[in-house]
Amino acid sequence: MALEITQFLLAAQSADAKIRTEAESNLSQFREQNLPGFFLSLAVELSNDGKPTESRRLAGIVLKNSLDAKETVRKQQLVQQWLAIDSSCKSQIKSLLLSCLGSSVREASHTASQVIAKIASIEVPQKQWPELIGSLLVNMTQQGSPASVKQATLETLGYVCEEISHHDLVQDEVNSVLTAVVQGMNVEEESVEVRLAATRALYNALDFAQTNFDNEMERNYIMKVICEAATAKEGQLRQAAFECLVSIASTYYELLEPYMQTLFQLTAKAVKEDEEAVALQAIEFWSSICDEEIELQDYEVPDSGDSSVQHSRFIEKALGVLVPMLLETLLKQDEEQDQDDDIWNLAMAGGTCLGLVARTVGDAVVPLVMPFVEANIMKPDWRSREAAIYAFGSILEGPSIEKLSPMVHAGLKHLLDAMKDNNEHIRDTTAWTLSRIFELLHTPASGFSVITPANLQQIVEVLLESIKDVPHVAEKVCGAIYFLSQGYEDAGTSSSLLTPFITQIISSLIATADRTDSGSKLRTTAYETLNEVVRCSNLSETSQIINHLCPVIMDKLAQTFELQILSSDDREKQGDLQASLCGVLQVIIQKLSSADETKAIILQVADQIMTLFLKVFACRSSTVHEEAMLAIGALAYATGSDFLKYMPEFYKYIEMGLQNFEEYQVCSISVGVVGDICRALDDKILPYCDGIMTLLLKDLSSGELNRSVKPPIFSCFGDIALAIGEHFEKYLQYALPMMQSAAQMCAQLDNSDDEMLEYGNQLRRSIFEAYSGLLQGFKSTKANLMLPHAPHLLQFIELVAKDSPRDESVTKAAVAVLGDLADALGSSAKTIFKDPAFLEQLLGECLQSDDEQLKETATWTQGMIGRAFSVCG
Repeated sequence: MALEITQFLLAAQSADAKIRTEAESNLSQFREQNLPGFFLSLAVELSNDGKPTESRRLAGIVLKNSLDAKETVRKQQLVQQWLAIDSSCKSQIKSLLLSCLGSSVREASHTASQVIAKIASIEVPQKQWPELIGSLLVNMTQQGSPASVKQATLETLGYVCEEISHHDLVQDEVNSVLTAVVQGMNVEEESVEVRLAATRALYNALDFAQTNFDNEMERNYIMKVICEAATAKEGQLRQAAFECLVSIASTYYELLEPYMQTLFQLTAKAVKEDEEAVALQAIEFWSSICDEEIELQDYEVPDSGDSSVQHSRFIEKALGVLVPMLLETLLKQDEEQDQDDDIWNLAMAGGTCLGLVARTVGDAVVPLVMPFVEANIMKPDWRSREAAIYAFGSILEGPSIEKLSPMVHAGLKHLLDAMKDNNEHIRDTTAWTLSRIFELLHTPASGFSVITPANLQQIVEVLLESIKDVPHVAEKVCGAIYFLSQGYEDAGTSSSLLTPFITQIISSLIATADRTDSGSKLRTTAYETLNEVVRCSNLSETSQIINHLCPVIMDKLAQTFELQILSSDDREKQGDLQASLCGVLQVIIQKLSSADETKAIILQVADQIMTLFLKVFACRSSTVHEEAMLAIGALAYATGSDFLKYMPEFYKYIEMGLQNFEEYQVCSISVGVVGDICRALDDKILPYCDGIMTLLLKDLSSGELNRSVKPPIFSCFGDIALAIGEHFEKYLQYALPMMQSAAQMCAQLDNSDDEMLEYGNQLRRSIFEAYSGLLQGFKSTKANLMLPHAPHLLQFIELVAKDSPRDESVTKAAVAVLGDLADALGSSAKTIFKDPAFLEQLLGECLQSDDEQLKETATWTQGMIGRAFSVCG
């Protein structure tokens, strides 16, 4: 039964904290004592036009938030709560909500639309609200239905389509929805609000319309209605129509050919003449076409040109008119665009689209852009000069080195001079362009670089002078230094070219990080750049420089403990700074410990570094926790078995990390560090294994922990087994069932979703890595412990071998574990390898691979299996 809750809802919004708290407490009590009654009371409040708008608004919000949550586990709980409510009570609530769509108060009908969609997201997939679509469509077809009801109904249809999957509606329902939506969009519809709601609903319904788009007559009609809306008088309606076209560009690319002439005219007109919000969508349409064509080119079989979707080469065909249109937009800059990261304007959208065009058509873009660059680069007004440099920087990815090289060589000096321009917009764009040049055209290892011994000194001098510029320019200069350094990684003798400048570069970056005239973003960027400079330097020539840098960074980290913390903001700033400094120390540790000659430098200061890291943990900031954990993993690798002395103090932080479900990245990194420590300590980790394994098994069983942490846990089982060998026996009864149920789950994952496909590959790989660790760990003394589990492993390998396409890293792990199985079980292997056909096929495929490492692993595995059989024989 519904209760009168108006006064509670109004009091819950009171300015008086006491009244507010009491009202919230009363509402919570009602909710806990009688959830169905609470929901019904909220629905009654929302749907009653006689109630105050304020109480109705809050009733709707509370009801909506009681049906959905961002956090997966909480969302599941809310879904179950709703499903458990008596069906007659639910029917009453739904009926009230549907009636609220006819409310004269727009805010109430709008909220009701959202709540209906949330209920639909729960019930429609379970076939529990079959009459919903029909009920909504009555509002659209009823004679004399007011415009406000049509608007609310269309809005509801849009929200419902957004919430459910296109598999949840039968085609008849889809047809009816699209008919109602397209009719609502029609030019004959007098109400602009109805047309706008219909256009927005269509945007959400496009995924459902595959069958309708496949039908030429229906498709023509839908496209006609959208194109008419794109030329409507009202800007919001035009914007919504172009948003539909952007979505169609990616969803129905292969069907666009007959409409492209019209679409070009519409988008060109919008870009040149329309208000910015509409023009941005018009440019986005072409960016989406580029994205589709880039993807088609990436997946095309070079010899056959074969791909499931026909590549229509729209960008190539429109190039002559599209590029000039985009170049014009570059002159429409915003005065504030460099200072504010959130700004997105016509010039930025045009430059981004131009970059995608360059990636789509390659060399063909260059002769269309370079005349614009040459015509504007020397003009007196800053907008022309900035647009010229932005155009130049935008086309550096896509065209061939042969095409780009002459113009970059010719333009480099001008760009270096432009870093001294009086206008900071120009300096900002120039720094960005230089970083793009160094990222894309500076790879000495491959034999090509625009940087030569002749111009390197001038480049470094300009960058180190420009890093003192205003913060947003300095940030881009850091990016240029980052890619300049990265280019010299593994570049043989060429890497020595940068060595004379390393000390100066490091000093400038530290000074930049210490600047007081900028926020934390520049400091973070400066430290990230410093990391790259250290990581890519020639160690044999820079070890002493890095040796001197280490105590400087340690001192800076020590100073963070003295900072005065008076607010959460202060705590956050301290955390960010500590994170950056731990990151630098991690890179220093990795660099110096990568060669025997320099490892001693780290060993001498390891105790002091570890003390600092432990102090960082005591500050309890999660960002720091992450960076400090990663740095400790590097220190464990560097110190090897000596790391044992830190374990008594450090172990409690491992426990905290492994139990940090909230910040799952911290948990994942902690799992990785346990693996690092296992490799460092071998069986000396044993005293800590009971605690670690208990926590890892608990993590795997948890429904709260983000799924991405689970694959690293399986890999970690392998690391622990490898470290403690036969002592892992007591954990087998717990670990193996987890591994086996995860292997079964792999077969049920939805591979149509890219994210799920990637997760599935990580899971498969980690299960194989776990088995490899177990097999190698037990090999010497207790290999037969694995004998009963071998058939399950082989079954899993066979299942994965049937996957098509199959991720190469998964194949590698599967083949490696096959070899480990044969190696560990030796003479017992013959009883297991009963069906060698799939093994021969898998190994044969790997031996034909272009991947040398995979070929090597397959050869070794073949040898192990052969040896096992010859021992049996």
